[in-house]
Amino acid sequence: MSSRMRRFDGRSAIVTGASRGIGAAAARRLAAEGADIVITARTLDHHPTLPGSLRETADDLKRFGGQVHVISADLSDPADRSTIVPQATELLGRPVDILVNNAAAAIYQPLIDFPLKRRMLTFEINVHAPMDLAQAVLPEMIERGEGWIVNVSSATAHPWEPPFTLGSLGATTGIYGASKAALNRMTNALGAECASTGVRINTVEPRSAVLSEGAESLVGATLTADQIESMEEMVEALTALCACPADRTGLSHVSLDLIAELGIEVHDLEGIRLDDAGGALGRR
Repeated sequence: MSSRMRRFDGRSAIVTGASRGIGAAAARRLAAEGADIVITARTLDHHPTLPGSLRETADDLKRFGGQVHVISADLSDPADRSTIVPQATELLGRPVDILVNNAAAAIYQPLIDFPLKRRMLTFEINVHAPMDLAQAVLPEMIERGEGWIVNVSSATAHPWEPPFTLGSLGATTGIYGASKAALNRMTNALGAECASTGVRINTVEPRSAVLSEGAESLVGATLTADQIESMEEMVEALTALCACPADRTGLSHVSLDLIAELGIEVHDLEGIRLDDAGGALGRR
């Protein structure tokens, strides 16, 4: 008989960038395990080129029986994103327990002529927006002595060393990676600052590529099977950090390494053991 984990009964969560990909998958796992969810993205309906929408994610989450709320907001606009946490608190009827900063701007192009406007947009969404949302939820979390903030990072944050072997994308991930390096460092400092409060603040990045709809369109054709990890693996690591103990904070984690360190089994996106659900994942 299959059994679903229930780590998030009585918890509330905000997940950004939840129209598709890791955000939608993380929201499903949290809702399946009992969390009340607020999902946010820029638009309610379909992206012009990518499948999935905020409205579709919300419809999917409702079957788990908890609260599901939708907030349409542009994370590149400081005024617009400043409304997210107050709206979420009002809609939920209580403060937020878990914040997943997943939304990101991934613009890959050579740095020699990378436009200032695109650089500013990348850092606005990938660095300033997560920080603003964290600052908005932290006062209530600190007052309660408990809370979880998980920022989704990227292996592109790590610098190359000569002789340079850059792969098919060359150095085009440099600005994106720089923003994720800033996110890692900000997370580390914020975790250190709040270490005595009971709030856990961490990043997690895939060890290998997770072929979300966006990643598939950007780099899918350039990858081989050994360069890919499953969505279930990434979400397993991410949600482990949404329920981690107070002494795990201010750290940057790699998905498959964290799974191995904690000795946890990978479940499907509804929190059911893959063996019970009739599935299996090959380990890399």
